[in-house]
Amino acid sequence: MISVNPMTGEKVVIPDGREEQERLEAFVASHPKKPVVVVQGLGFVGSVMAVVIANALHRDYAVIGIDLPSPASYWKIDAINQGQMPVSSDDPKIDHFFKQAKLKENFIATHDAHAYALADVVVVDINLDVQKDSDEQRNLRGYEVDLSGFKKAMRSIAAACKPSALVLVESTVPPGTCEKIIRPIFQDEFEKRGIAGSVKLGHSYERVMPGPGYIDSIQSFYRVYAGINEDSADAVEDFLKTIIRVDEYPLTRLQSTTATEMSKVLENSYRAMNIAFVQEWTEFAENAGVNLFEVVDAIRMRPTHKNLMRPGLGVGGYCLTKDPLLASWASRQLFDGDPLPQSEAAVKINDRMPLHTFRVIRQKIKSPLKGKRFLLLGVSYLNDVGDTRYTPVELLYDQLLAEGCEITLQDPYVAFWEEKQLQIETNLESVLTTNYEALVLTTAHREYRENPALREWLREFPGRLWVFDAVSGLTREIIHDIKTKHQMAVIGRGDF
Repeated sequence: MISVNPMTGEKVVIPDGREEQERLEAFVASHPKKPVVVVQGLGFVGSVMAVVIANALHRDYAVIGIDLPSPASYWKIDAINQGQMPVSSDDPKIDHFFKQAKLKENFIATHDAHAYALADVVVVDINLDVQKDSDEQRNLRGYEVDLSGFKKAMRSIAAACKPSALVLVESTVPPGTCEKIIRPIFQDEFEKRGIAGSVKLGHSYERVMPGPGYIDSIQSFYRVYAGINEDSADAVEDFLKTIIRVDEYPLTRLQSTTATEMSKVLENSYRAMNIAFVQEWTEFAENAGVNLFEVVDAIRMRPTHKNLMRPGLGVGGYCLTKDPLLASWASRQLFDGDPLPQSEAAVKINDRMPLHTFRVIRQKIKSPLKGKRFLLLGVSYLNDVGDTRYTPVELLYDQLLAEGCEITLQDPYVAFWEEKQLQIETNLESVLTTNYEALVLTTAHREYRENPALREWLREFPGRLWVFDAVSGLTREIIHDIKTKHQMAVIGRGDF
């Protein structure tokens, strides 16, 4: 089997039954007296968490990252062992931390579950999937929380870890997961192994923000945590104090892991609902001829309203697209309660947000879109990072493609769009040709805001383009330049 590195396009052969135990044992032996931390999951959270731990503030650790030998994941293992971080970001600290870990030789990656047997701490940073039943227009008809992969991952830890090891879950999970799902798995596996006593199990959700402040969002930010008992909570606290600047960002202990799980899901659901709320005002403002950005800025001057969201293309990433559903599912399935209709409604609205940009494009251009040549700048769901998970660009791309448009995609952080199996051009200047009728800014990367070549191309372009800014990524000056020569629309601005 082959695993494709989406950052480079390189194809990596997945090993068939390669024995890793000796390499892992040798790695641990080369770091005597250092506690061993295994980070399960080497995605956008786990890989960065691993380098933060490898550069811990107050303790030296030997760190092993582990992921699956699958087409979707093995390339991350290979990349780390070959000296490349499996995430792309503008944060210079990531490369620095990774290089420091390589110099100290205290960070490796593997697919072998024997790593759990060597661990003093296991940090869980894996995805928990929500299967949505949606049509082509992203109308959410139903959903199911799929715990099968997550349970399997927990059982692999429980079947091998030391009884004294701390298992710290950072993944976003339905409230009640640690107590009602993970704890019984460990009890079952420990009983099979003849181990008396309970696992040290805690939950402390990450607040990772991919982008320029990636590392600081882990190392220099507030944490909420809890354990299934006092010993577990104390162990979590002791560990977190070694990697987080707790003198500036004190830890907050809650009474139970269910409380911390609920805290994370509520935190993200609030943000998702805020975005959904602004979407209907976006459409209202456009119809009323109002610039909603200046309205929001005026409202934000009031301290109680500083986090009112702005208009945009849509919601993407792993968290906000599904976390409100985790809460509603947990209420029904784990606590025999009622669903959370407002939280579910937010997801339904946000899933369909890109259709508004598509409608604006179709209304403004007026003539049939078939055969029209579009340049889409940005594939990632978030600016200044290469993350295409559940990107809202996908729905817009699909709609334009269905209309028969010819589409060129460019993103400085994405060489391969894994979900669409598409190669993406990373060099902006190479796509700045005269072969377009329309340009759509779909991700607010800094490169687009500050690129003189793009600005010059827009000035010198022969004829008139339609320029659509779906993410408020262009400055006032650039917008002014564009309007003097081209036709333009900005999502959320009804004033032109």
